[in-house]
Amino acid sequence: MAVVPPPISGTPPRVSTVHGTVRGTLERGVAVFRGIPYAAAPVGARRFRAPEPPEPWAGVRDAVAFGPTAPKRPYNPPLDRLLPDPDVPGDDCLNLNVWTPDPARTGLPVLVWIHGGSLLHGSSAVPLYDGTAFARDGVVLVSVNYRLGMEGFGVFPGAPANRGLLDQIAALTWVRENIAAFGGDPDRVTVCGESAGAISIGALLAVPRARGLFRRAVLQSGAPTALPLGSAARRTTELVARRLGVAATAGALAAVDPAALLAAQTEVTAGGSPLTGGNSFQIVVDGDLLPRDPLEALLDGAASDVDLLLGSNSEEYRLWFVPSGLTERLSAFKLRLALLKFGVPGATTRTYRANRPGATPGELLGALATDLLLRVPLNRVADARARARGRTHLYEFGWPSPVLRLGACHALEIGFVFDTLEKPDAVALTGADAPQELADAMHAAWVAFAASGDPGWPGWDASRPVMGFGPGKPAVVRAPRDEELRGWAPYRTKS
Repeated sequence: MAVVPPPISGTPPRVSTVHGTVRGTLERGVAVFRGIPYAAAPVGARRFRAPEPPEPWAGVRDAVAFGPTAPKRPYNPPLDRLLPDPDVPGDDCLNLNVWTPDPARTGLPVLVWIHGGSLLHGSSAVPLYDGTAFARDGVVLVSVNYRLGMEGFGVFPGAPANRGLLDQIAALTWVRENIAAFGGDPDRVTVCGESAGAISIGALLAVPRARGLFRRAVLQSGAPTALPLGSAARRTTELVARRLGVAATAGALAAVDPAALLAAQTEVTAGGSPLTGGNSFQIVVDGDLLPRDPLEALLDGAASDVDLLLGSNSEEYRLWFVPSGLTERLSAFKLRLALLKFGVPGATTRTYRANRPGATPGELLGALATDLLLRVPLNRVADARARARGRTHLYEFGWPSPVLRLGACHALEIGFVFDTLEKPDAVALTGADAPQELADAMHAAWVAFAASGDPGWPGWDASRPVMGFGPGKPAVVRAPRDEELRGWAPYRTKS
């Protein structure tokens, strides 16, 4: 556990970065700096380029308000009520925020947060991601914005692929060069993300250019995955361009108004979800930044010296299936079609059905999809790292939210990790009476992992220990639901 420094007080803090001096605020005993640019505004000639350094500034730049967010649209109903997504207008969207116990400190652990949102939504301005509790407990918290949708992940000639991933690398490079001035240790950086943020980190673990930018990584509810360059990722781009009536090239798309581009991508990607599929934007294996599939790279030993904390929620699917009514609406016939599409072994389906008596076809599909897309690949990564130098720890979040019968759904754990259960966007998912003692336990585990690489329970070995954060006191379970995992043996062993 990090040594917690006393709260600071006095005048608003100033810090000199490599690009200029910033002035933050003092809030609840910690220093906060918001909206610091880590790259130039991606507009005009820079719109579809790799990120470039920001212009240095003279004097003192106020860093007291969240900077502009990347161009995006709100979540579609009904998720917009559950996942508030602030929109801050402006061009300088490649910015970050820092919460620190005291810029005058030295050697503090650093946690860099990469938000989720299906690579279409989200930002560092979401209140749930307030870093005060991490700073209070001796960790420098950095949260970043990156380009989304077509701007960040569209695949077309004339522009580098994975621009949003390049943005994340630029932010981590900024951390490497500047975080010591905020009290952090550039050699003790943990990169942490949820959903698309975790998928991004899975890719960063396999990106040669990201080597040395972080020492530890946390993947919450997202497994390493990427698409081939010429696959569905390019098809989504082409569908958006067709709807706009332009060629799917950097030159043609650069002439499109950002609002029109957002409208077209919203129409093309409507109706799908991370579990049910549909048109989407994805990280791609481009042969340059990302030379191979990140899951295969990790199974072959990539990033073996990086400490990993991996996990998911026990009912991820309920965020998409319950509010939309899919848990009740899905028929047994459509369930069979989905199982055939994904090649789910019949014996596996029978095991899941036997363990869930009374489950609807939608609930059964959700449980199978959750494990296929998250638990199975995360367990495969852990198994492959049995002899790695970096430590590996697994968790499962299982506290059920009473809100709209969401259960232990996707994104529910974030307020517990950040110890921000009082925030309105946390209450929207958890209700008003979420257990603070569970937030205390999860937050402390993340702080300990950032500080030492040990979250407080045994590392992965042949006994397959998983820390369960659920109702009651957190407890380690050995080989949880191993019978179900064995049913996915073809998925677990193929490379």
